[in-house]
Amino acid sequence: MALDGANVPTSTTAGHRGPTGRGGRVTGRSAPPVLPPALRACLGLVALLATLVVVVIGVLYAGHSQPGEVDAWIVAPTADSVRPPWRNVALVTDFWGEPAGAAMLVLAAVTGCLLLRRPRAAVLVVAGAGLTVGTTTLVKSLVGRTIHGPDNLSYPSGHTAFATALALAVALLATGLLGLGRTAGTALVLGAALVAGAAMGWAQVALSAHYPTDVLGGWCTALAMVPTTAWLIDRTADRHARRTADAGQREAH
Repeated sequence: MALDGANVPTSTTAGHRGPTGRGGRVTGRSAPPVLPPALRACLGLVALLATLVVVVIGVLYAGHSQPGEVDAWIVAPTADSVRPPWRNVALVTDFWGEPAGAAMLVLAAVTGCLLLRRPRAAVLVVAGAGLTVGTTTLVKSLVGRTIHGPDNLSYPSGHTAFATALALAVALLATGLLGLGRTAGTALVLGAALVAGAAMGWAQVALSAHYPTDVLGGWCTALAMVPTTAWLIDRTADRHARRTADAGQREAH
């Protein structure tokens, strides 16, 4: 098994088989981290700022049912702003944020992660997207902003949050596979988030399903949740690997 670019021998002691280091000592990490160490500080700061944005916008528009000044300046979200063929593009884009389309994307991403032998990335795809969408649902009920009637909670955009979360997970996987450093890795991760969020956000506003500030809130929700989830996955997996290694060492003796 390869770990951090080095060939590491494996132990075949009874009752335990895992990665070993110098002298046959069992090491603590069973898989590459899903959140590259070089990106942790930067993405941690991004997550904090994104959380602040979600809270501020939520407070500003709590209980509102009309577009704010920023929304009205960008586009009138209560009327379709695009016509065919761009409306068709928006509908196709929107489909990938619906349950059926989202499930297909998650399945494809998880399959790719497992084929690349990146189990932590597979967990991040599911947990990151799931927790992000779950958070948007919770925030919607707390903020109570609506569009096109009292039953249509709009802030933050769940479609935008999902697309951004999936893009972040895939970009983190690519960063680890390519061995990118802090600058290149951060650029790839944030660039992927921007492209995916902008595409889905445009579709939501174009179809008058959300206000532009709903889209921004959904984008920031993903930026807050995915790096945090990735860090928790690494921390949990590393702790489990250390406990397994300690148990293997005790059995060996």
